[in-house]
Amino acid sequence: MHNLSAPGRVLNWFGHRFLRSHVGQLFSIHLLALRSLFYGKGNRKIDFQQIILHIYNIGIKSLPLVIAVGTILGTVLIVNTAGLVPKVGLGNFFGNLMVIAIVRELGPILTGFLIAGRSGSSLTTRIASMRVNSEIDALETLGISPVRFLIMPALIGGIIAMLIANCFFCLSAIGTGFLITKTATVLMDGVFKIPLEWSSYSLSILTALKPVDFIMGFVKPFIFASIIITNACFYGTRIKNDQRDVPKATSRSVVSSFIFIVATDLILSFAYILEYMNSVSSVI
Repeated sequence: MHNLSAPGRVLNWFGHRFLRSHVGQLFSIHLLALRSLFYGKGNRKIDFQQIILHIYNIGIKSLPLVIAVGTILGTVLIVNTAGLVPKVGLGNFFGNLMVIAIVRELGPILTGFLIAGRSGSSLTTRIASMRVNSEIDALETLGISPVRFLIMPALIGGIIAMLIANCFFCLSAIGTGFLITKTATVLMDGVFKIPLEWSSYSLSILTALKPVDFIMGFVKPFIFASIIITNACFYGTRIKNDQRDVPKATSRSVVSSFIFIVATDLILSFAYILEYMNSVSSVI
């Protein structure tokens, strides 16, 4: 270190500080898990089975809750905006509102919250219980890498599950939300009227979708799932051998995931600034 130049010493100091921080440790866990997939010793068949199991537990089992919340959100947004937007002269902007609200922002965030609260908490509890019961130490004694056996399948499976869940959330919010709204309009004719047809509704949404929406539709779930799983593994493996610490680790994992998801979404939202400026200028 003494042979390093002044810029080198500064970078080295910042590197050590970063790795000691919470974000740095999460980043290290993420890289170690991905590295173990290619370089660690293990059985590929068992790895594949574990990944499929995590996709099922994290994603498939969460779909009823994800679809229900997405449908409720979509219905509320359609009811509150479909009748108001034409009155203020923004009828052509309705598709943009739905895309911004569901596809760009609320869809990935709420899906991340649901996955963190349901699956992230259970993963933290499982790993923390294994730590308390010395099962992780037993894996190391047997020559089995805990990162390869526990974290890597959860990370890969969680990312895939999050992508699936986010797609179902957005589709249910847009499609099922419209179906429920339209059904209510037909059943309560004269009382509940919303001037909305599927042809104009779907066309406005498809027109509003941009290439950046499809890119972020992959990037946001990927990053949010990485945050949730690495947080769960971090807090699960860092507890002491005390069963009373397990609930604390679980709550900290969920709260930390919520905070990181919101902060990361704020940073990623800057990718839409140019698109937002163009949309505002077109309306004005």
